[in-house]
Amino acid sequence: MANIERDEVSGTDTTGHEWDGIKELNTPLPRWWLWTFYASILFAVVWWVLYPSWPTLNTYWKGTLAYSSRVDLANDLTARDNEPQRAARVKKIASMPIAAISEDKDLREFAAAGGRVIFADNCAPCHGSQGSGAPGYPVLADDDWLWGGSLEAIETTIRYGIRSTHDDTRVSEMPVFGTDYLSKTQIADVTEYVLSLTNKSKDSSAAMRGAEVFAGDCAACHGEKAEGGRDFGAPKLSDGIWLHGDSREAIIAQVTKPKHGVMPTWQGRLDDVAIKEVAVYVHSLGGGE
Repeated sequence: MANIERDEVSGTDTTGHEWDGIKELNTPLPRWWLWTFYASILFAVVWWVLYPSWPTLNTYWKGTLAYSSRVDLANDLTARDNEPQRAARVKKIASMPIAAISEDKDLREFAAAGGRVIFADNCAPCHGSQGSGAPGYPVLADDDWLWGGSLEAIETTIRYGIRSTHDDTRVSEMPVFGTDYLSKTQIADVTEYVLSLTNKSKDSSAAMRGAEVFAGDCAACHGEKAEGGRDFGAPKLSDGIWLHGDSREAIIAQVTKPKHGVMPTWQGRLDDVAIKEVAVYVHSLGGGE
């Protein structure tokens, strides 16, 4: 208190703090600011009482108004579903084959809009935003398709999955060539051949030997010219699109002990309308056929 004094210029008391000859003024806060601050505190207390707020040991304070945004959302969705125009479109989608949906501009746009939301909720965690893909998960916005990129093919893949639990799921199994089928030398040779398809091989002799290995052990699924085989879900090897990497090491690893991903069966998780909508959306990303 002994250091507190009145500033001669402003007439305001100091706080008693001083730094390098500079004294701090004890300037009071404006009354409007204080009243706003107190009102905010009062508002917060009232809000805590009226609405869900503080956690308890086993649950949370639900508020005297018992408000729930989930209830509002459910009511909004119910109201949307009961809209006559939307209900009519959903009924059409349910009854029409997916190719016919695509031919109807209004219905196609409606389905794609719904499919975008479904995709974001269920598919984007693996396939990325707008089908951009991720390591080990295919890009859906290009024109490289293991099982075909037509509307019907996309719908089938979504509905039944890949290596999943449904009886009609798509199945493709690349043999583990590193056990009993091929030697390490043969695997290295066939890797050089595959690299040569995109002009990345550094050993033409090994690539020539690998071509013979490929013809005898790989062409049955991947095609004689490595153009891929959709009947088997076998990828094209002569382009620059690779699911598990295009380096020499990555290809050797895939031939030696291949990775096999699993896509869930969405039938049963999504209804028929939702499956068609997300198929239309995926097809619209730019890579559909």
